Amino acid sequence: MKKFLVFIFIIICAFNCNAQKLNTSQDSIKVFYDELFSIMENEYLYKDNVNWKEIEPKVRKNLKEYSDFNSSLDEVATLFNLINADHCKVYYNQNTYSGNFETPTQKDFSEQWVKKYSTEPNFEVKVLDNEYGYILLPGMMFEDVSSKNIHKLSQPMYDEIYNIKSSKNIKGWIIDLRFNTGGNITPMLLALYDFLGDNDVWGVLDINKKKVTNVKLLNGKYINNSKKSSYIKPKGMLLDEAKVAIITNLATGSSGEVTALAFKGRKNVNFIGEKTNGKTTTNTLANLPFGAYMALTVGYDCDRNGNFYEQIIPDVKVSKQDNFENLLLDRNIQEAIEFISRGE
Repeated sequence: MKKFLVFIFIIICAFNCNAQKLNTSQDSIKVFYDELFSIMENEYLYKDNVNWKEIEPKVRKNLKEYSDFNSSLDEVATLFNLINADHCKVYYNQNTYSGNFETPTQKDFSEQWVKKYSTEPNFEVKVLDNEYGYILLPGMMFEDVSSKNIHKLSQPMYDEIYNIKSSKNIKGWIIDLRFNTGGNITPMLLALYDFLGDNDVWGVLDINKKKVTNVKLLNGKYINNSKKSSYIKPKGMLLDEAKVAIITNLATGSSGEVTALAFKGRKNVNFIGEKTNGKTTTNTLANLPFGAYMALTVGYDCDRNGNFYEQIIPDVKVSKQDNFENLLLDRNIQEAIEFISRGE
């Protein structure tokens, strides 16, 4: 009888522990999604186009089926799909959660591009044919967005460009954004400060396409609505009137597209390649419970003159004629050199 009572006690304890675990998990799920819904309903760019009274109960019902917090994060995709949040992402424990939207596949790119992309290319500066500066600027994703860290990332890239501009007689420059899938825009534009000069470079529009944020570069500083975000220490003369060819393709997205549109309205620029990915909405970082955070869409990207582009459309179209083994055989580069050499 004593052994039987002990057995019953163990069964009851196990049941209570499991129940407590389930309650704890559901509590965590509720806390997380309460905050996520609050942020989306108050700050998401298209919040007023969403029927929250219909969508929120649907997602809440699905959440009741999850027994642990980690797996419940799969429901982020459901939410983002329902509200068409194709540029929003949630980050938690080195995992990324987003909606299921159509994205480019390998068949949309040349074999040369796919091969180069698989190597995870880094920032690169060199001289082509002894006359043309070439800058490969891929996407830049990192968590530490402090001014100090952004300066630490920006200055070496700027210095590499400076070393070329100061030691060679360069006729013009080629900025290759074919691997720039996005990330943090600040170090990208600081690295390219010499080409953009002391000017407004881009901005943010609200849902009514009214400009609410203005970003400019001034004496090497990146200034967002009069607030300095970070800086580089500039050297030598500016290149803000030098000929520049910008190369894009379908992989050029988000801040890669902002990098391209920062050159809209600048003199002596030619856009070459393919149209960009179409993620020309502005994201900001929003904190979520348990150390998670999200990229939240809050506005439209615009150029220095307040113009919005759903995609950056090239002046000269080149498709799948890449050659990263010999850039001088790359059709995009050839078109860039032709542009730079024109009128000499």
